[in-house]
Amino acid sequence: MDFKTKNHQSVNQTFQSMQQLYKLKKMIATRLQQINKPAIKTIQSSDGDIIDCVLTHKQPAFDHSLLKGEKPMDPPQSLRRHNQIENTSDHFQLWSLSGESCPDGTIPIRRITEEDILRAYSINSFGRKFAGPYVHEYAIVSEENNMFYGAEGAINVWTPYVESSKEFSVAQMWLVAGTPGKDLNSIETGWQVYPQLYGDYHTRFFIYWTGDDYKSTGCYNLMCPGFVQTNKKYVIGGTISTISTYKGKQYSMPLKILKDNKTGNWWLGYGYGSENLIGYWPSKLFTHLKHAANEVNFGGEIVNFKTTGSHTSTVMGSGNFPEEGFGKAAYIKNMQVIDDDYNLIPLKNPRHIVSNFYCYRTVQGDTNPKWGYHIYFGGHGKGKNCP
Repeated sequence: MDFKTKNHQSVNQTFQSMQQLYKLKKMIATRLQQINKPAIKTIQSSDGDIIDCVLTHKQPAFDHSLLKGEKPMDPPQSLRRHNQIENTSDHFQLWSLSGESCPDGTIPIRRITEEDILRAYSINSFGRKFAGPYVHEYAIVSEENNMFYGAEGAINVWTPYVESSKEFSVAQMWLVAGTPGKDLNSIETGWQVYPQLYGDYHTRFFIYWTGDDYKSTGCYNLMCPGFVQTNKKYVIGGTISTISTYKGKQYSMPLKILKDNKTGNWWLGYGYGSENLIGYWPSKLFTHLKHAANEVNFGGEIVNFKTTGSHTSTVMGSGNFPEEGFGKAAYIKNMQVIDDDYNLIPLKNPRHIVSNFYCYRTVQGDTNPKWGYHIYFGGHGKGKNCP
């Protein structure tokens, strides 16, 4: 091969690389345009997030084929009976501590960047759960085999250590219906540390949904059409500022999911007052959850990629085992479900499910009228008994 031929091939390879790069940039730009809607106002958060105040009727939800032409619904009167049972602060997120807020008629949305999408496994998979070669580990409490129309609980907030940027640590509550591995419907909320999704190790408030067992529907937060946000006080996917400390002050997020018996929509709330309803998952998104959930779960999860060849040192909860108790271990308190008469009731037959007892586990808390049914959960991952 002579010099001219080598040089020609090199030029062709460079040209092809430039074409591929241009194509990728164009695809990312198109995706960003789909997700990020025009802002009436922009707020710069101290954690580096850009918060766009978007008109409520222009939010991503209404790009969904089943929701086109609709407008955000008002919180139903039927949900006002669930009164607040503890004091909560609206300013539990970093972006709002400066005193900045979005105007009436808008909602705050965390702006997605090119870097966010480049961290994903593909443009099409951005914002969705990754079904890859990892070990999924959990320590949860499950209430099953009944008809559930909502649930609530206060989830203790920590910033757990996450070993690899691909891994995450989550504390959450979720309601499901359908068959796992086939047609599962799920709605989820809580907090998570997930570097690959957000580009940092902050503890963030999140939601997720799927209508087909995580195959092709649903996503985190507002990263795809679906969830309709109605409240301007909260950023879904935003950094949480109130973090618990070991043997120090403890913070929890009181979260609830409630089904509106008229529309079938599932409403998400922070705190226990109806004025703190954040938005809803439309019933149209689901098959089985059009009716009711048949399982409610509370607890922690991590994913273990075994990047060092052994068990991950990613921790769950506070990173301490539940036996250490208050101020040291993570907890979820006031765990309740909503029956078909729309009454809040304690868990009747809670089942503790732990994937690896020596790495992460749960313990039921002592009887306490202020805390209701509650658990401690978590663990430190890799260790003497968790190789």
